[in-house]
Formats: sequence, structure tokens, C-alpha cells
Amino acid sequence: MGELFNVLGTMLWSGWVGLLDYLAAHVLLCLLPAFVIAGYMSAMIPKEAITRFLGPKTKKWVSYPAAALGGFILAVCSCTILPLFAGIWKRGAGLGAAITFLFVGPAVNILAIAYTGAAIGFDIALARIILSIVFGIGIGMIMTWIFRAQEAKRAQEMADNGLFEQQAKIKPAIWIVFLLLFAVLIVGTLQVDLLTNTWASVRLPFSLSEGLATTLATLNLNLQGAVLILLLVIIAPVAYLGLENVLVRFNQWTHLAIGLVAATVLVAAPTFSEGSLVVGITGRFVGELLLIAAIGLVASRAFERDEISEWLWETWKFVKQIFPLLIAGVFVAGMVKAVLPEQWVQSLAGRNTIWANLIGVLFGVFMYFPTLVEVPIARMFLELGMHRGPLLAYLLADPELSLQSILVTGHILGRKKTTVYVILVSLFSTLAGYIFGMFMTLL
Repeated sequence: MGELFNVLGTMLWSGWVGLLDYLAAHVLLCLLPAFVIAGYMSAMIPKEAITRFLGPKTKKWVSYPAAALGGFILAVCSCTILPLFAGIWKRGAGLGAAITFLFVGPAVNILAIAYTGAAIGFDIALARIILSIVFGIGIGMIMTWIFRAQEAKRAQEMADNGLFEQQAKIKPAIWIVFLLLFAVLIVGTLQVDLLTNTWASVRLPFSLSEGLATTLATLNLNLQGAVLILLLVIIAPVAYLGLENVLVRFNQWTHLAIGLVAATVLVAAPTFSEGSLVVGITGRFVGELLLIAAIGLVASRAFERDEISEWLWETWKFVKQIFPLLIAGVFVAGMVKAVLPEQWVQSLAGRNTIWANLIGVLFGVFMYFPTLVEVPIARMFLELGMHRGPLLAYLLADPELSLQSILVTGHILGRKKTTVYVILVSLFSTLAGYIFGMFMTLL
């Protein structure tokens, strides 16, 4: 019994330390902006701006890229993409464009890509973007060819109900703010000298007590990490008070929540050294400060209060849906890492073989994790010795082939089309991981 408690204590401590490392890390520079961007796209970019290009009469060279872009803009995870996919499919979208929309949406959403790049590496993130788009279009085209007779009959029988004729105008300010938000994400994660170099230093006007310094060291934290965690703890109740009913009223808590989010990004940007008392003013901090100021200026002048409220509500909705699961996933990954033998991971997926990549795909099928949670799980496997090829295969398959998604897709498309879709995704993901792994070995 004592040994069991020791193992449990080790697991809990490993999960806690992993969670602290995660919350204190510079990953916040990608995660917070990504949530804001996701909410912004959901609120500000009308669905009709994308879905009107997915109709059965649209040329393939238009509909497929539009489907890929639509999946990126309109969805955050498989639970969101499935009802949208069902809607456009039942209202007459071509099979190929609908499949591309279904595949790309959960694979390349802004949250997952940004977090993948920060937590695992931008080689994996870039491969995930490119291969997801290429595969999404490729799988859509293959399925259109396989079921070409059924699709021709369906196109003749299905009347156009107007979904694909709707149009929506997007004012220029929406694209300006989107580019500024995307720049916040890039400046926060890009590793170049202009951003990472320290251009000035400021010594804080106080000193840490011996007890506080010891506590921080015990928790593997510096002052910056502790402040970031404190800010996140404060943001939670403030955001609830300010954003839960933001569609009804804008109050002082709303403004405070916005200010705290901006402050968190700015605190994460500089470097802390010499006992956490010397703050290095980096190019990253200056860039983030200027971009946040520009966003505030443009948004306050170009958008109505109702538009900003909708933006804040969509962002808050995504945070409520995803962030608690993400925290739980990080904690569980830390616990599992403490007891999972490295030899198991290395023997199954430590080399770049077809079998190892297939194992990565199968794990994505049977061990579904909500959007973003697959990233800390993948990082855990990487640290335990998984090759980057099978790791990519897992990241490509996990958002697409969970048992829940397969069942829902089967209800929408039918068993035959769903079976072909699952086989194609499995084959493409396995092959992608293997080719990527070979490429990485040559570098």
C-alpha cells in the first residue's frame, strides 16, 4: 500500500510541476492571442463569406481552396466542424469540397497550430498546416472520383435552397484588425534576433525574500512565471464577471478583463534574469506593446459596441470550452510521463517505420483528446522518445478519426463513404508521418 501511495504521489507531483511549467512558459504568447483570434474570426467573419463558394456549381479550383480556408476560419475543433459539415452537405455542397472542409477544419485551426509550434516545434506545425491542406483537398478529390456516379445523381436531384447564393460584405477594418492580431501571434512566437535580443534592462525596485525565493525555486518558477500564474488566476473570475453577460452589458469588469489579458501578454514578452529582478526589454515586448495599442485604437474607432461584445463573447466561449480541458490534459500528461516507461514508447514508435506511424494513427483513433489537449500528450511522447514522424502521424489523425467523429460522420454520409474516408485519412496520415520522418532524418 505504501508503494502505491508513493507512485500516486509521484504522479500527482509530476502533473503539478508540468502544469506550473506550462502556465509559466512563453506558450502563453501563442495561446492567449490564438483564443482572441479564434473568437474574432467566429464573430467578425460571416459564414456566408465562405460557404457561398462551396456550392455544387462552383468550379473545383475555387471550391476546394475555399473549403480549406473555410475550415480554418469557421471551426475550432471537430465538435464544431461536424454540425457545419452536416449543414453544408445536406444543403447541396459537393462531396469533395465538404470532405475538404471536414478534414481541414479541426486540423489547422489557429489555436492548434499556434500551440503546436510553441510546444513541439514549428517544423511540426508547418508540416501540419501544409499536409492537412494538401491531404484535405486530395482526399476530397479521390472521394469525388470514387463516388462520381452517386454525386452526379445527387446533384440532379437536389434543389438549390439558397445557402450558396448568400453573400456577405466584410469591411476593410475587419481585415486590418485580423492582420494586427495575427502579427501579435507571430511576434510572440517567432525566434529571430530582432525579437529575442535584449535592447535595454530595468532593475525592479525591490528584492525577493529568502522564503519566497526558496519557494519559487522549489516549484521550478522564477518571478515572471509566478506573476503569469497569478494573472491567470485573477483573470478567471474577472472574465466571468465581465464577459459572461457581455452581450447584454459592457461593465467595468469587461474593461478590466481586456486589460488583464493584454498585461499577461506583455508580462510574458520580456526576459527576467539575475534572481528575476532584472527585466530585459526585448524586441518582442516592444512589438507586442505597439501591436496591442494599434488593435485597441483601430477596434475602438472602427467597430460598434455590439460588434466588440460579440467578439469578446465568442472568445470567452472558446476559453470556457477548451481551456479547462487543456489544463486537465497538461496535468494528466505530466502524471502519465512519470510512470510510462520510456522503453515502451521507444520500442513502439522510437524509429521512423511504417508500423510506428500506423501506431501513431491508431492511437489518435482510439484515444481521442479534445482540441489542443492532443498537443501536451504529443509533447509527452516526444520527451519519452517518440520519433517526430509517428508524432506527426498522430497529430494528423487525432482531430479527424476519433470514434465520436467517425460515428457522427457515418450518420451524415453513410457507412460506405465514411469507411472510405477513414481508410484514406489513415493511409495518408501514416504516409505523411513516414515521409516527414525520413526528411527529418536527412537534415
